[in-house]
Amino acid sequence: MTTATRFAPSPTGFLHLGNARQAVVNWLMARHEGGRFILRIDDTDRARSDVLYVDGIREDLAWLGLDWDALEHQSARIPHYEAAFETLAARGRVYPCYETPEELEARREARLKRGLPPVYDGAAKKLRAEERDAFEAEGRVPHWRFALEAAEISFDDKIAGPRRFLVRNLGDPVVRRADGSFTYLFASAVDDIELGISDVIRGQDHLSNTPLQIELTQALDRPVPVFAHLPLILDAGGEKFSKRLGSLSLRSMRQEGIDPHAVILVLAALGTATAAEAGTPVDDLVRGFDLGAYGNAAARLDVQDIRRLTVQRLQQLDAERIGMMLGHEVEPALWRAVSANIERLEDVEDWRRTLMEPIDPMLEDGDYSERAAALLPEDLQDYDGWIAALKRDTGRKGKALFHPLRLALTGRDHGPELRVLLPLIGRDRAIRRLRGERA
Repeated sequence: MTTATRFAPSPTGFLHLGNARQAVVNWLMARHEGGRFILRIDDTDRARSDVLYVDGIREDLAWLGLDWDALEHQSARIPHYEAAFETLAARGRVYPCYETPEELEARREARLKRGLPPVYDGAAKKLRAEERDAFEAEGRVPHWRFALEAAEISFDDKIAGPRRFLVRNLGDPVVRRADGSFTYLFASAVDDIELGISDVIRGQDHLSNTPLQIELTQALDRPVPVFAHLPLILDAGGEKFSKRLGSLSLRSMRQEGIDPHAVILVLAALGTATAAEAGTPVDDLVRGFDLGAYGNAAARLDVQDIRRLTVQRLQQLDAERIGMMLGHEVEPALWRAVSANIERLEDVEDWRRTLMEPIDPMLEDGDYSERAAALLPEDLQDYDGWIAALKRDTGRKGKALFHPLRLALTGRDHGPELRVLLPLIGRDRAIRRLRGERA
């Protein structure tokens, strides 16, 4: 089977680092094997799905540079699920169930009290035709479950290792709801079959779904894909990552000015023994990809690593490349002056405005700033001479000498050396700022 992987987000929110990691690993696997990477939008939950998030998913993946070979929407594949369901019905592998949610909860609690797994007991399989008719006469609309037949289901997970599940601990899963809609489990299994997915790489929270998907696939007489379940992600403090934190969304990172390649590098290395390095090109990640490099232990992700890598990567670029990323030309002198003091791409533009557009200066000591303006030389390259003259004239040194100058000239209390900023500010503008004028 030709290698084919998929990333299958639900459009119920913006992508966050947790599901972006799955996208990165699936994309790398497909590209490493010369196979196909499919983006599948799992939008069968009509109430929660939103076209805003569909567009957001596509934008975020494009921002990361993850291209896809096919785009599928589950909402457009309902006829495929209908056909698969009918096949299973004809083979006696699905059956109607008439229990209400309250009845199911009561049975669940009863099983727990008896020390049994809180799974469905298969009672509806034993209903006689007249009992089903009676339920329907009451107005009950059935949901449908898939009948598991094997005593146990085992598989070799390529990350989690060998896994064995006893069917009595699983219970027959619902595949179709009373409203006629299909469950995630069923739709996902049918999609993986029909889209030719060879390798299902997803989060470990789906591990318990895998034995059910395996038997569904076998019941439809199709080959079972290879499974690999990436372990849980923890934050820097060892706590479970929460996708509710806005700072973890790719959209917020785009707005923050994070370098997308830094995100790729950190997520690709997460859970392996290899550290992310700023200079690694995507082609090297693809060539060196090894699914076996991912461990089964929970991986810790420190968002600050992405920010630090962003800084390292930006500082390795030249002014031309920075200009391309910003969408306008960046003067080489400006880039040389500020490159060591940026934390995000937008900082370059912030410094350009600070140095070359009017600002409101901050005067810490008006008399001192006025004296600095009077002593400013014609040749701004003579910075050392200017500072020496100020020292002789005012007796100042250290912070008392430099801090008022920085506030007046840039409106900031930190940044690159004033010697490299002065020529960019220009003499006339510098004098006006030192005198407290907006310039």
